Amino acid sequence: MTSKTSITVADWQQQAYQSLVNKDYKKAAQLYERAVEIEPEIKSHYWNLGLMLLLQEQEVEAQTVWLLGMAEGGSDEIDTWTVDLVQVLETEAERQRWQVGDYKIAWVIRQHIREIQPENINNLLHLIGLSILRKTYTAENLSELAIIEILNTQELGRVNSELILQVLKSVFEKPPEPIYYELTKASIFHIENTQTLISILIPKIYQIAYIFRSYHLALKFVELGLEISPNHPELLKCLASFYQDIHEYKKGIEAAKRCYNAMESEADKVYAHFLLIRGLMGTGGKWDEVSIELKQYKSLLNNLCKQQPKDLPISSAVSLFATPFFFPYFQDEIKENLKIRSEITTIAQVNVENNLSETIQKCRYWQSRALSYYNHSKPLKIGYLSHCFRNHSVGWLARWIFKYHDREKFKIYGYFLAAEAQPSNLQRWYLTQVDKAHQLPLESVETAEKICEDQIDILIDLDSITLTNSCEIMVIKPAPVQVTWLGWDASSVPSVDYYIADPYVLPESAQEYYTEKIWRLPQTYIAVDGFETNVPTLRLDKLNIPSDAVIYFSGQKGYKYNPNTVRLQMKIMREVSNSYFLLKGVGDQELLKNFFIQIATEEGVIAERLRFLPTVRSEQEHRANLGIVDVVLDTYPYNGATTTMETLWMGIPMVTRVGQQFASRNSYTMMMNAGITEGIAWTDEEYVEWGIRLGTDEALRQQISWKLRKSRQTAPLWNAEQFTREMENAYQQMWRIYLDGKY
Repeated sequence: MTSKTSITVADWQQQAYQSLVNKDYKKAAQLYERAVEIEPEIKSHYWNLGLMLLLQEQEVEAQTVWLLGMAEGGSDEIDTWTVDLVQVLETEAERQRWQVGDYKIAWVIRQHIREIQPENINNLLHLIGLSILRKTYTAENLSELAIIEILNTQELGRVNSELILQVLKSVFEKPPEPIYYELTKASIFHIENTQTLISILIPKIYQIAYIFRSYHLALKFVELGLEISPNHPELLKCLASFYQDIHEYKKGIEAAKRCYNAMESEADKVYAHFLLIRGLMGTGGKWDEVSIELKQYKSLLNNLCKQQPKDLPISSAVSLFATPFFFPYFQDEIKENLKIRSEITTIAQVNVENNLSETIQKCRYWQSRALSYYNHSKPLKIGYLSHCFRNHSVGWLARWIFKYHDREKFKIYGYFLAAEAQPSNLQRWYLTQVDKAHQLPLESVETAEKICEDQIDILIDLDSITLTNSCEIMVIKPAPVQVTWLGWDASSVPSVDYYIADPYVLPESAQEYYTEKIWRLPQTYIAVDGFETNVPTLRLDKLNIPSDAVIYFSGQKGYKYNPNTVRLQMKIMREVSNSYFLLKGVGDQELLKNFFIQIATEEGVIAERLRFLPTVRSEQEHRANLGIVDVVLDTYPYNGATTTMETLWMGIPMVTRVGQQFASRNSYTMMMNAGITEGIAWTDEEYVEWGIRLGTDEALRQQISWKLRKSRQTAPLWNAEQFTREMENAYQQMWRIYLDGKY
């Protein structure tokens, strides 16, 4: 200041700043007005005066003051002054954001910066971030601010790399929109640390695919990530998996081969080769290739078992849980299949424990603390863990235990992994059937900690190795007693205590191969009260089939169509001359069709007797359409499960081949618990004999159908309430065994 005032420059500036901090914007404005009068040539006085007016919501007056400060300046001067003005506004916007926490004022200030510098990309990014904080953000904001267009035209170095990463991370927490892909694509060239970007992208990619079920958008992000890092292991795994999940098998197989070639460690090569077999198996028609690849796959697994690695990164370790998945589809060798599974899951468990030792110790501490305060009269806390509480086979079958649980003796908790962003009717129903529900992402540590916090007594895993995250959670062992039920088979994870079975689904000798204690329920390991049906949409005349024909049917995933069993089915067809075979399978439809036609031709059955059905809109419609079927021919060595129960409920005779492993005895236990033995075959020859007999003996079919319909009132398979009591009794015994070992 000059001698025209008795207040020094330092004094009035300090007063102005203190007034700003105290939100006395009027007093601060008066000080800057006085400064403008005394030193009209100092442009910063105008900028600060306008800011104080803006903070008083006098926006027009603020703009007038700024224009006055710009008056009579040349173009170069105005450019310089504009930069200075923006700097003043930027400083206050940041102070309001970080120190005051007033996101609205920060947003208003930045809106004015936008008017002054419409293409100031960093300011626009701040506006997006503030909109998210204010909870006013929508995806349309990106278009309104033209952020993507501006990013595409900005020179390198002008965009704040850390800021754009923060914005992307915040945006990715919102439901996915196609525009987010465009935003990410436009941002890549301005981001210095692309590996950080990939680390942000990967969880979002999984969320888009598995929670929002938008596989095509997830794949676009995967391809974008691979442009940055062409050999990134996790992205290559996603590429192969997602293409296979949407049944684009050719691309999925090519991606799996690319993944395999890029992998360096033995563990990652094993998983990549698993993805290759998954793609080939998924088609339902590449069994020759699968047989060749399986030999190499076994060699890779044996090498890994010899190495016994203990320093695998967590992602590699967790992936291993899935790798023994396909052996039961190839061979009914319970000893060999479970030996491989046990050895691989043990390696995975050791490495997960090494990576998550802190979390595991925390869970042990919580369990010990809970036990020290244990109240023996309290209800048992049962936690159910699954990603299948939705329109899924497990989701349909598990409903009844939730319906019939005794809520005085048991508190039921649900851990919904990959919970649907827009829950289906079935998932919404499950959410209402538990005392406490956790809708969770695919985040194992977070899930395990919630289970610990809830002090769950017995945790029931319904996924087995169909979801590796569930295996990871079971390794952490967030509950003192852990059980596998209903899923694919026992996982062989060493930290799982029990596996639920029954007198039929596993032979007595099976225990020597299982790491879990096999807990056999008295009658059946699963029961339902029935299935809903809809109006049928399938008619023989529309399929160009005579009304007096015998109709065989099989409807399974491509994985289950083993060529040996298909050959047996064609032998049956050959002997029942007026028969037709309806086939419905998930896989590469053209390959699946050629696969069946080739074997049929070799066995002397003309292709015209085969009908390949498309999938239908709902499970209810599928069940209703079974009404035109005379005999269902089961698959082997991997039987149907839900499909078998649906067949029996609809009163349709079926033929199943019984083996030694769990997967080859599902239909056997269900038929026994539905009260019929007709159609149960113990050899290939018996399978063919039963198929022919049921096809040629209409009276026998009617007799079986009548028995099945009567069994709805009496059979264990259709008594879900009794089954629930037996499960609850098992839980109570398991808990007593645990307590006896602790006291």
